[in-house]
Amino acid sequence: MDIVPEPSMQLDGDENLRERTARGVIVNSGFQIGFAAIGLLQRFAIAAFLTREEYGTWGLVLSTLITLSFLKQVGISDKYIQQDEPDQEFAFQKAFTLELVYTTLFCVVIAVLLPLYALAYGRSEILLPSLVLALALLATGVQAPFWIFYRRMQFVRQRVLEAINPVLSMAVTLGLAIAGAGYWSLVIGMLVGSWTAAIVALIACPYRLALRIDRGTLREYVGFSWPLLLAGGSGMLIVQGTLMIGNYTVGLAGIGAIALASSLAVYGQRVDDVIGRTIYPAVCAVKDRRETLFETFSKSNRLVILWGLPFGAGMALFAPDLVDFVLGTKWEPAVALLQTIGLLVGLNQIGVSWNLFNQAVGDTRPVAVSGIVALVTFALVTAPCMILFGLTGYLVGMSVNTGVQIMLRAYYLRRLFPEFRPIAHLFRGIAPTLPGVGAVLLLRLAYSGDRTFALAVTEFAVYLVITLAATVYFERGLLAEIAGYLRRARSQADSFSESTAGLPA
Repeated sequence: MDIVPEPSMQLDGDENLRERTARGVIVNSGFQIGFAAIGLLQRFAIAAFLTREEYGTWGLVLSTLITLSFLKQVGISDKYIQQDEPDQEFAFQKAFTLELVYTTLFCVVIAVLLPLYALAYGRSEILLPSLVLALALLATGVQAPFWIFYRRMQFVRQRVLEAINPVLSMAVTLGLAIAGAGYWSLVIGMLVGSWTAAIVALIACPYRLALRIDRGTLREYVGFSWPLLLAGGSGMLIVQGTLMIGNYTVGLAGIGAIALASSLAVYGQRVDDVIGRTIYPAVCAVKDRRETLFETFSKSNRLVILWGLPFGAGMALFAPDLVDFVLGTKWEPAVALLQTIGLLVGLNQIGVSWNLFNQAVGDTRPVAVSGIVALVTFALVTAPCMILFGLTGYLVGMSVNTGVQIMLRAYYLRRLFPEFRPIAHLFRGIAPTLPGVGAVLLLRLAYSGDRTFALAVTEFAVYLVITLAATVYFERGLLAEIAGYLRRARSQADSFSESTAGLPA
């Protein structure tokens, strides 16, 4: 039995903390980008075997489960990371119990609601696969032992164990898709991957598994979680409203286009997920030191923007080529959607991790406000525009919502960090992307002949090279700092060791 006393989440000095965080970003980047690539490859491979209507059916199934799962995102894991109880085995057992109970209740609610969703959509075919897929969500509650390695910043162990799910899911999915199972290949693949990862999590758990209920802890978790639940509920209503309106205005083909664009958007947001989730334990460790918090926010968001903006601009530039030379002409109506969503994904990276910093200091109410504002924007702008203009209206609504959310997060960041300058932050983030975009546009103005695959590849290579060079030029100081942390971290004998005390020192 490994009972770990963790009276504090502090490390041996800021340099050690920064080195472990920088090292964790690299480790998590490698794994998460790999996970995202697997998911992206899987989606495109499946798109080759499914019709747009079948992909739309899968989009309804997945989107329904994902939006309902917003109600599950109540921050139990985040609160567990933030706490600093002296007996960490006891702390984990209480959090594990809450997660299991809440996940079980959540799956029961899903089983009750799914028939209503099938009735609302007028598509009974989504009911059975959705119910089966709900079992995969139940497995997420059993995967809670992964939190322990995350809190200790043992990122290699955490990511190796988590890799079981996407790798196995992809293998099963592709095998069944090739065999002709249609969207059921995705359902079964996700189910197998999730439960295999859950079983591995239980085996790897360093603490005794026990169920413990504590009223004081319950009140503390509820106080932390209810704003996140409210924000999740708002997100659920937005996505479900989009799907229901889209079902009757643009049909399954239109929903399939939205699902494909959303898949690419998720890939564009992966670096934010990587960096945000990597730094969260470190942010919690210095939550009482606002100067260090602001430095962490500024540098981490600059790293996020280095990927997100070029990715989004690249989607806007090369979405037509992606459709013409990879996906096929059946996806031609999705080009404008892909381009617009790409730009919005890029801009949305600006200040995107603001909520983690509010959570780290125990103030989750701004997250609820953000969710409510997004819901109001959907009701007043997106929904009416979709009814009137279909996919074009959806793009208008998404654009307005992105602008509103950026302004709202700027307000809360200024409240948390008075020294934050939103305009300067915005232009500093955009600058490295502009040269590559300008170069591609100039090439297109200079050449007016037929567009070929070779030409598209050449332009893409030019875009990558110039954007990389501009990024190194504009952010050379930040990149040199990160490289320095990594060099010093590699010299430590206990790099990624199996620590036995809290966040490993």
